[in-house]
Amino acid sequence: MKLYISTFAPNPRRVTMFIAEKGITGIEPVMIDLNTGEHRSAAYLAKNPMGRVPALELDDGRVLSETRAICTYLEGLYPEPNLMGVDFEERAFIEMADRRIELHLLLGVANWVRHTHPGLAALEQPQFPEYGAAQADKMRETARWLDAQLAQQPFIAGERFTVADITAYCGLEFGRGLMKFRPGAEGMPHLQAWRDRIAERPTAGRT
Repeated sequence: MKLYISTFAPNPRRVTMFIAEKGITGIEPVMIDLNTGEHRSAAYLAKNPMGRVPALELDDGRVLSETRAICTYLEGLYPEPNLMGVDFEERAFIEMADRRIELHLLLGVANWVRHTHPGLAALEQPQFPEYGAAQADKMRETARWLDAQLAQQPFIAGERFTVADITAYCGLEFGRGLMKFRPGAEGMPHLQAWRDRIAERPTAGRT
């Protein structure tokens, strides 16, 4: 299999961290240069018409895109260690947590970066700085809620590390790297402590 990814983007990082947590080997990484528009090339669009990364090319030539779908596929192939739920009930609650983080934290960070950071101007045209700033405010609302949750439980979805922690970590790190967002500096000590614990995992480094 081949995994099409790009440097610094949070969604490819979610998949590579998921793969690392699983201990999966043998998937060939293929770097797609977003800055040069390689994701819009005819060759790449033939694989993923949406022109986004990540995308997983299977051995039979089919291409699976969308981060959550790729992780679901890999969870099926490599069920241990379990990251998405051991039964229908746990899967539902982990998916709820993961989707909340994806839609209200990671997407908020991404829109903040896309619409306000000058380095993303070439990729996001037109940029709407006011929209980006508003997204940053909404993301912080979610972050404060998450801070309160993490005062009561050790991980995003409850008592154990799951795919939801990967989504949250990669989202926060995207904001940390490009926008200098530090939860602890903004009165969110529990979220900061959680981030620092996850950062200590061997899989948290870039692959």
